[in-house]
Amino acid sequence: MKKVLMLAYALILAVAAIAQPFTFEAIKGYPFPTELTASATGSRIAWALDELGKRNVYVAEGPEFKPRKLTSFDKDEGQEITSLSLSANGQWVVFVRGGDHSANWDDELPINTTFNAQPLKVQVYSVPFAGGEVKSLGEGDNPVISPKSDVVAFIRNNQVWTTPIDGSSAAKNLFTTRGSAGSLQWSPDGSRLAFTASRNDHTFIGIFTNAETPIQWIAPSFNHDTSPRWSPDGTRLAFVRLPGTGGSPDSILTRRHRPWSIWTADTKTGKGTQLWKAPTTLRGSFPTTHGTTNLHWAAGERIAFLSYHDGWPHLYSIPSAGGVPLLLTPGDFMAEHISLSGDGKWLLFSANTGPDKLDLDRRHAVRVPVDKAAVQVMTPGSGLEWTPIMTGDGNTMVCISASATRPPLPAVWNINSSQPLRLIGETLIPNTFPVRSLVTPRKVTFKASDGVLVHADLFEPSSGTSKKPAIVYIHGGPPRQMLLGWHYSDYYSNAYASNQYLASLGFTVLSVNYRLGIGYGFDFHQPAHAGTAGASEYLDIKAAGEWLASQPNIDPTRIGVYGGSYGGFLTALALGKDSKIFAAGVDIHGVHDRAMGLSTNYEQAPDAELARKVSWESSPIAYVDTWSSPVLIIHGDDDRNVRFNQSTDLVRRLDKKGVSMETMVIVDDTHHWMRWSNAVAVYNATADFFVRKFMKK
Repeated sequence: MKKVLMLAYALILAVAAIAQPFTFEAIKGYPFPTELTASATGSRIAWALDELGKRNVYVAEGPEFKPRKLTSFDKDEGQEITSLSLSANGQWVVFVRGGDHSANWDDELPINTTFNAQPLKVQVYSVPFAGGEVKSLGEGDNPVISPKSDVVAFIRNNQVWTTPIDGSSAAKNLFTTRGSAGSLQWSPDGSRLAFTASRNDHTFIGIFTNAETPIQWIAPSFNHDTSPRWSPDGTRLAFVRLPGTGGSPDSILTRRHRPWSIWTADTKTGKGTQLWKAPTTLRGSFPTTHGTTNLHWAAGERIAFLSYHDGWPHLYSIPSAGGVPLLLTPGDFMAEHISLSGDGKWLLFSANTGPDKLDLDRRHAVRVPVDKAAVQVMTPGSGLEWTPIMTGDGNTMVCISASATRPPLPAVWNINSSQPLRLIGETLIPNTFPVRSLVTPRKVTFKASDGVLVHADLFEPSSGTSKKPAIVYIHGGPPRQMLLGWHYSDYYSNAYASNQYLASLGFTVLSVNYRLGIGYGFDFHQPAHAGTAGASEYLDIKAAGEWLASQPNIDPTRIGVYGGSYGGFLTALALGKDSKIFAAGVDIHGVHDRAMGLSTNYEQAPDAELARKVSWESSPIAYVDTWSSPVLIIHGDDDRNVRFNQSTDLVRRLDKKGVSMETMVIVDDTHHWMRWSNAVAVYNATADFFVRKFMKK
C-alpha cells in the first residue's frame, strides 16, 4: 500500500511538472536586478531591482548578504535607476533616477509614462548605506564619487558639477569648458578630476585640479581621445585615441579598418606617447562589443584592454612602458561585462565558455590574472551568470545568476570556499511566478542559403501531438545574442518571457541568433553585405522559417514572425519579401527605410548612388508590393532609438496597398517599455494577435 501511495504521489508530481497555462502578467512578475556594484573596502554591495515597474535600490553586507530595501519608490512610473555606486568607505549609495540610458539620443531627458503635468526630472540622489533619507543632489547624470567618499561630481548641461555626498549644500559648477564634458575619473587620491571634452570633430582629455589652477590638457590633437584611466600613483594617464571626424568621402559599401590606439601621458607635462596601435585589419578595428576597449590600468604596471584582432573579443595586457601585448583569454569565446578587482590583479568578466559545448550560448563568471593566460571559469554548469565583481575585501565574488526557468537574482561565492553560489533575495520572486511551467530551450543549428551556419534556441510546447503553429523570434541590436536561459538585458528578459509565454499557449518558438549578432566571433558579427549594404542577415531569418516548415511537428501554413527594433526591421523584411513563408507578423518599433538620412552633401562618396540603391533594396518599404501577410505594428511615440516616423511611414504605405494591418501606439513611452504595464500590454497584444491568426477557427 505504501508503494502504491508513493507511486501515486510521484505521478501527481510528474503531472504537476507538465507546463500549465499561465498569464503573461505572471511570468512578467519576476524581479529584475541591474547595476550590481560593490564598495572599494569591506563587503558591502548594492543593486537596483525592478519589481513590477517599481525600481528601488537594495543593499547587502557580508558574510550574511541579507538583502535590504534602501529606497521606497512605490509606483510603476517608468523611472529607471542607473549609475549606481557605493562610496569607497561603504557608507553612501549614489544613483541616478530617470531618463532612458539605453537610448541613442536624449537619454538624459525626462521620461513621462504617467502623463504628469510636470515630468519627473533626471536627478542624482544619495542615501546612507545604513538607511535614512534619500536626498536629491540636483539635476544631472553620470555621477562619480571621490575616493575620499565626501564629494560627488556629475554632469549637468554638458558641464561638470559637484556637491557634498550628504547633500548638505547645493551643487555648484566646478568649471566650464567648451564642448560637452564626460567620462569623469577621479585621481586615486581624489585631488584631481580627469574628463573628456567632446568638441564635435575632436575630443580632448583634460585634468581639473582646483579653481586656481588652469586645466591641464593631455596631448591635444586632431583626434578623439576617450577612456582616461589613472595610474595607481596618479602620475600618468592611459587613454584610447581614434581619428578625428572628417576627410574626403570614401566608399560607403566597402568594409574598412577603423583605427585606434592606446596612449599614455604624463599628468604634469601633458606629453603623450603611443603605447600600442591596433593591427590595420578588419578584425583590428575599434571593438563594438560591451564596454568597447574596456581599458584598465592594472597592477604590476600593466594596462589591460579588449581587442577583436584575433577574431574574438579577447582580453590583453601590456606593460605600461611598452612591449608586446599578452593574450589573456585564448579560445573561441567572448569576454564582456569586464571589471578589475580592487587590488588590480584580476580581471573578472562574463564569457560564453566552459566545459559544456552548449556554453557557447550561455554566460558564466570568469576571471583571469592580469599578467598571465590562466582563465578560470568560476561558475560552470547549465546556469547563466554575468557581471561578476569582487567585494572590497577581496573575499567574495558577486554576480547575477539565472537559469532556463529561474529569473535572475544576485548571488555570492566565497572564492576561498568550495561551496556553490548562494542566491540573494530568492524570496522576492512572487509565488505566482510559473517556474514549474517553463520549458528549457534547446539549441539547434541550420544553414542559410549562402552556407552560413545559423544558431537558434527552440522553445517547444510540452504537450499535444498535432502539428503546431510556429513563430520565429528575431532579437534586436543587432549585436546581441539570445541565450539558453534568462537574459542579462531587461529588454531581452521581456523577450525571453514572451517566448516562454507563447510556448505555454501551444506555439513552437524559434529564437534566431542571426549574423550580425555577438557570441560567434568577428566574421559572424561583422559579415559582408549586411545591414544597409545588402541585408545578408535576412537569409538567416528566411532559413529559420524554412527550417521550421520542414519539421514534421510544425504546420508550415501557420508560421509567424516577430521582433523588436532591428528584429522589427527583419520582421517587416520577412513579411515584405516572403509572405508565402511567414503567414503573420508583429513588427515592434522596427526600422523600415534604411536609405533615410544618407548624405546629400555636394562632395559625394564614389559609390554614393549605388549605396543609396542598395540601402533602398535593404529596406522593408521596398517590398510593400509583395507584402500580403497580416501584421501588427507597435511603437512608442517617445522612442529614442528608432524614430516613430519609421512606423508612421510604413502604416501609410501598407494602408494604401490594402494589407491587413493592426496598430498599437504606446503614448509617451520609449524603446524600452520603461513602464511595466506597457511592456505587459505589448507582449499580451503580440500573443493575442498570433492566437487569433493561428489558433482560433
